[in-house]
Amino acid sequence: MSNIINDVLDFTKENDVKFIKLSFCDIFGSQKNICITSEELPRAFKHGISFDASALKGFMNVEESDLFLFPDPTTLSILPWRPEQGRVVRLFCDIKHPDKTPFEGDGRHILKKAIKKANDMGYVCKIGPECEFYLFELNEKGYPTKIPHDFAGYFDLGPFDRGENVRREICVALDEMGIIPESSHHEQGPGQNEIDFKYSNALDAADNLITFKSIVKSVANRHGLFASFMPKPILDKSGSGLHVNISLFKNGINIFDKEIKESYGIAQSFMAGILAHIDEITAFLNPLTNSYYRLGYFEAPKYITWSCQNRSQLIRIPAAKGIYSRMELRSPDPCCNPYIAFALIINAGLDGIKNNLKLTNPCNLNLYAASFEELKDIASLPTNLRDALQKAKESNFVKSVLPPNTLKKYIDYKDQEFEAYLYASNKETIEEKLYFQTM
Repeated sequence: MSNIINDVLDFTKENDVKFIKLSFCDIFGSQKNICITSEELPRAFKHGISFDASALKGFMNVEESDLFLFPDPTTLSILPWRPEQGRVVRLFCDIKHPDKTPFEGDGRHILKKAIKKANDMGYVCKIGPECEFYLFELNEKGYPTKIPHDFAGYFDLGPFDRGENVRREICVALDEMGIIPESSHHEQGPGQNEIDFKYSNALDAADNLITFKSIVKSVANRHGLFASFMPKPILDKSGSGLHVNISLFKNGINIFDKEIKESYGIAQSFMAGILAHIDEITAFLNPLTNSYYRLGYFEAPKYITWSCQNRSQLIRIPAAKGIYSRMELRSPDPCCNPYIAFALIINAGLDGIKNNLKLTNPCNLNLYAASFEELKDIASLPTNLRDALQKAKESNFVKSVLPPNTLKKYIDYKDQEFEAYLYASNKETIEEKLYFQTM
């Protein structure tokens, strides 16, 4: 066994760890786990832990159902809300076939391939997500309601902002699990909050985002609240986005630093690649019927444009310098599978570099206040999930990134969701049933 595996095994013995949660995601980004005892951990590292993959949407068929979870020893984290005695730790897992070859539909495997492609081209991608969420009251039976936890606004203080203590506890838990929170505040919507954490490599960023969502829901529940990552839980209020900040390093230099003119052109080609493929990958960045109520309102983008600092644009370049120079993609929402989303975004940017795509001129309009005449020639994102799925079906680019079976199963399930939504007499009710209590 490798040294790091031995270190993990020693850690579990020395710190009274009794249970290990082996975590992974399905193709839709929902976290799953199986719990094993610490005595079973050596076997998990060596042989994997089997599970019935036919029971998970989008994985395997009944006639070929066995897959195995192999814990990644670099992802060890103590769950801070569990008891000190008989501790519980969490390990993210890679999913493999019985012959130990990677399962093609494993989001971590798909993202690792994108990272390798970037590395082979000489680039290291760093990602920093900004994730918004709502806090709602529970009813007397402990089920979530649509009553916001408060009616505060952007950057408000207590007592109007009643989420301060929840955010503080979330930040402490993040820090204890090795994720460095950078800032937290009340957002524009009633009961809406945002917590940002430090950027990292793409795989860690995806793992951290899954961990973050789990922590938010656990801490909220301890406060008698329900945390929702649904993109538009209150239709006439601000939606919850997942702003994806991306920087690209070559030979230790951040090519998004505009002061280094010889490399900034590469950054522009990276952005051009994302703009060129954004409509093809929107079904994976905005995966719910509810996602499309958010786009075009309350600073969420609708048009395929870019600019510096302008928050009405799809891509904006924040006013930052040096290692903090980056682009910000503003269309994704928190219900995406971050492994697949990040893999598609990275591949799109690399395609722009490979083909030396030229970035269009920036759009400096306030797109929320622009006239029809000003907007008529500007391409827009898909307006609903069905249109986005059709773009994905027709995309050779998406087919080059995602395995055919995974792509087909993803689209088939999402088509079914859209059909249920389309024929529902009450659209808000069907979305509550499909998404509200599960996202």
